[in-house]
Amino acid sequence: MSAHAAVAPARVESPQREPALELRTVRRHALVVDDNPDITDMLAAVLRHAGYNVSTAHSAQNALEAALAKQFDVVISDIGMPGMNGYELARALRAVPEYSTTPLVAVTGFAMYDDRDRAVEAGFDAHLSKPIDPVDLTRTISGVRH
Repeated sequence: MSAHAAVAPARVESPQREPALELRTVRRHALVVDDNPDITDMLAAVLRHAGYNVSTAHSAQNALEAALAKQFDVVISDIGMPGMNGYELARALRAVPEYSTTPLVAVTGFAMYDDRDRAVEAGFDAHLSKPIDPVDLTRTISGVRH
């Protein structure tokens, strides 16, 4: 018997994907709301870099309309906006069953002692003061998602 005949053929199995890798390929959808287009663009860029598909709105009313038309995995919103403010947006979203547990993060220039409490009372899960550190934003979102 030759040396080649004694070796069994190699068994090739189909590749299995690691569950953790599959989770990374699922893109989450974020809604960024701020009446300042520069801030909206900056926050959207940070979230896109973190792997999110991002939609933006420049008013709370437009954000509410977008949220009712499409389910987002996280909503990042300013508080102080003309017309409907961020607190009102959070309350309106929490009244919609699909958004009862969706992470809501307030990003605001309001940094007084009771602003964080007011944000939580309105329905936000977290409160970040401007200027926003991109690392703090992504860590905060990750923390409220789990």
